Amino acid sequence: MELNFGNSVVLLLLVASVVAILTRRLQLPYAVGLVAAGIGVAMLPFAPKISLTRELILTGLLPPLLFEAAFYLRWKELRRDGAVIFALATAGVLISAGITTAGMHFIVHWDWLSALVFGVLIAATDPVSVIAIFREAGAHGRLSLLVEAESLFNDGTAAVAFGIVIMLASGPQLETFAITRAVLVTIGGGILSGAVVGILVLFLIVRTKDHLVETTCTTVAAYGSFLLADSLHASGVLATLTAGLIMGNLGVLGPLTDRGRDFVQAFWEYAAFAANSLVFLLIGMHETNRNFRGAWFPAVIAILAVLVSRAGSVYPVCLVFHWSRHKVSWRHQHVLFWGGLRGALALALVLSLPEQVPQRDEIITVSFAVVAFSIFVHGLTITPLLRAFGEIPAHVRGSAKD
Repeated sequence: MELNFGNSVVLLLLVASVVAILTRRLQLPYAVGLVAAGIGVAMLPFAPKISLTRELILTGLLPPLLFEAAFYLRWKELRRDGAVIFALATAGVLISAGITTAGMHFIVHWDWLSALVFGVLIAATDPVSVIAIFREAGAHGRLSLLVEAESLFNDGTAAVAFGIVIMLASGPQLETFAITRAVLVTIGGGILSGAVVGILVLFLIVRTKDHLVETTCTTVAAYGSFLLADSLHASGVLATLTAGLIMGNLGVLGPLTDRGRDFVQAFWEYAAFAANSLVFLLIGMHETNRNFRGAWFPAVIAILAVLVSRAGSVYPVCLVFHWSRHKVSWRHQHVLFWGGLRGALALALVLSLPEQVPQRDEIITVSFAVVAFSIFVHGLTITPLLRAFGEIPAHVRGSAKD
């Protein structure tokens, strides 16, 4: 029996509901349970046939997750730690990409282009994975802000770098002007698209008192900003983040009615839950399609290189702020290092690789291996680490909502 798309989604949501109940009772991370369940579902004779594609992740599942996360970030908190977040999301990503690239070239003997492609796409920590784990663990305060905000904003740096690397892989050497133009279009176009859509949506919201219309407008902001930026070859991730920040910080000041505000928050909480569930289930289902035996050595080296590169980006960057008011404690640095999960974003980037990129299939397989290691190993140990450092109470169980 072959399931159509609608039936497949219903089945996956049913599985997600069962996994949510079981993982809460067993005190296991929800994301880990979903990936494991996805592996199990893929082995069923009537397994859903949903392809994990760049378009599905980026234009279907990622916008609600990014928008919901950005909606709850506050300007005041971002300004307070903006310097650290910016440094980690820019210099940290570039350092991480450089270390991983060198490791894959000198140890695995990939050519420089293949190593660079992998280093860039795996450098950014994934906001989907990070936020899911931290919220479920019940982490709050400055540490939660640093980890979540960095994971959201470093995607812009990774997207810009990835775009330039793909341009190098697809054509002749780029001139400085072309690189500068690509950077400005990707970053500036993304932020501008998000700002334009966010402000226009707020302009519409102030003209209604209907909570259903208000919620519909926020949906338009989440997806419309991403699609507009993507059509302009700009960063859809930055666009949705910008729209979410605008809606979250300006919408709560008056444009949203009291009922609309409660309804919008409940709607996006569910939308994030559903999208999150589908992302991790699909990752698990497609892990079974990869042949890791033939790529075990590059996969092991890649996992080690990613760990070393994360350490090489977090600790030196935080050291710069050691003698300032932005100082990051050693405990927070350790959590930042170990909380650098990889997930859906890395897979979306690797699945969009052009066919002409050398060793494309091996890069995809190794990326899936790194993501699987990140979700299972980091996902299962991050909560005990937070508890050991006193970042969450010892009695906390399951989600922060409990």
